[in-house]
Amino acid sequence: MKKEQAVKKNLDLLNEFMKYAFENPKVLENVPPEAELIILPIDDSELYEYNKKTADKMMSKGKKVVCVKMKKPEIPVPELELMSTP
Repeated sequence: MKKEQAVKKNLDLLNEFMKYAFENPKVLENVPPEAELIILPIDDSELYEYNKKTADKMMSKGKKVVCVKMKKPEIPVPELELMSTP
């Protein structure tokens, strides 16, 4: 996976996680201030492995890491209806 693609996907995941954390602030109590947050998308095995390797590298450098497992956000598909006067 290219770094640019991973960054975009991770930003989408982070956005969804932050929405959840805003509505459920107690979830952040489990994240130490000095920890790195890594999201492992359970429905994207390629990004899961990419992020897992990133977490492993951070831990090998002595950093605290908190992993969050979640599904990728689904992009809504709007239905458009053209309305006009008779």
